[in-house]
Amino acid sequence: MSDAPDPVVERNSSETVASFEHHSRGLLDRVQHFLHRFPTMVPVIVLVLSLIAFGLISPNFFSAFNLSLIMQQVAVVGTLAAAQSLVILTAGIDLSVGAVMVMISVVMGRLSLDLGIPVPIAIVLGMGCGLLTGALNGMLVTRLKLPPFITTLGTWNIFLALNYYLSGRETIRSQTLDAEAPLLKFFGERFNLGGAVLTYGVVLMLIVFIVLWYALNKTAWGRRVYAVGDDPEAAALAGIQTKRVLLSVYMAAGFICALAAWSSIGRVGSVSPTSFFEANLESITAVVIGGISLFGGRGSIMGPLIGALIVGVFNSGLRLAGVDVLWQLFATGWLIIVAVAVDQWIRKISS
Repeated sequence: MSDAPDPVVERNSSETVASFEHHSRGLLDRVQHFLHRFPTMVPVIVLVLSLIAFGLISPNFFSAFNLSLIMQQVAVVGTLAAAQSLVILTAGIDLSVGAVMVMISVVMGRLSLDLGIPVPIAIVLGMGCGLLTGALNGMLVTRLKLPPFITTLGTWNIFLALNYYLSGRETIRSQTLDAEAPLLKFFGERFNLGGAVLTYGVVLMLIVFIVLWYALNKTAWGRRVYAVGDDPEAAALAGIQTKRVLLSVYMAAGFICALAAWSSIGRVGSVSPTSFFEANLESITAVVIGGISLFGGRGSIMGPLIGALIVGVFNSGLRLAGVDVLWQLFATGWLIIVAVAVDQWIRKISS
C-alpha cells in the first residue's frame, strides 16, 4: 500500500486552515475604532456640541466680547496644561506645575523690584528657574526612580513654601509694576482682532501648543516621548535613552511653566503668591478632558487646548444662563469622569 496522503483529505485540511471567519462590525465598534485612531475627536465633538447648546440658551454667548473673554480666561491654565501634557504623555503626572508657575512669577517680580535687576534679565533668570525646577523633578524620577505622583507632590510643597518665603506673603501691586516693571505685564496687554479683544497671553498659549505639536509629531524627540509613554521597556530595548527623554520632558515642562508665570502676571495684573491656587488641578482637568490618556503614549497635544476651551465654554455658558458657581464645578466634575470613562472604553480596543 502507498503511504502517500489522501489528496481529498489534504485538500480539505488545506481549506480548513486557510478559512477565516469575517465578522461585520456594528456601529458601536466602528465608532470605537474611529476614536481609537483619532482620540482628539472626542473633545472636538464635546466642544462643538457645547457651543451649539450654550449658543441656543444664551443669545449673547456668541458675541465677540464673550468669546474673546473665554480665550483670555483660559490662556494661563491652557499654557500650564501644555506643560502637564508632556509629563502625562510619558505616563507620569506633575502636581507641582501650579506652584512652580506662581513661585517663578514671584522670582521675576522680586528680582526686578527688590534687587534692581533689569526686567529682561529677571525674566531670563525666571526661565532658567523653570528649567531648574523641571530638572529637579526629572532627576528625582529618573535617577532615584521615584513615582512621579509622589515626587511632584513633594516638590509641590517645596515650591509652595519657597513661594511664600520669597514673597513674604506680600503682593506686588499693579501700580508698582506699571511704574517700575511694566514689561512683566506684557502678556496682559490687549489688542483688537476682527472685533474681538484678545491678549498677548492668548497668543503665547497658541504658540506654545503649535511648537509642541510640531516637536511631538515631526521630530525624533517627539516619537521617543510617545514611545517611552507607551512602553518604556520596549523603548529601551529599541535603543532609546528613556532617562534622557524623561529628563528633557520635565525640563521642557518647567520652561513652559515659566512662560505661564510671565503670562499670569499680565493676566492678574500683579504678582501675588496666592494666585492660581487651583492651577494644578485645572491643568490636569484640561489634559484629561482633552483626550490624552493618563496611562501615557496616546493623545494629541492639541487635545488639552480643546479641553481648556471646553471648561471655559462651560463656565461662561452656565454663568450667562444664571447657574450658580457650585453647579459649574458639578458639571466640570462630571466632564472629568466621562472623559476618563471614554478613554478606558477606547483603550479596550488595544487590549
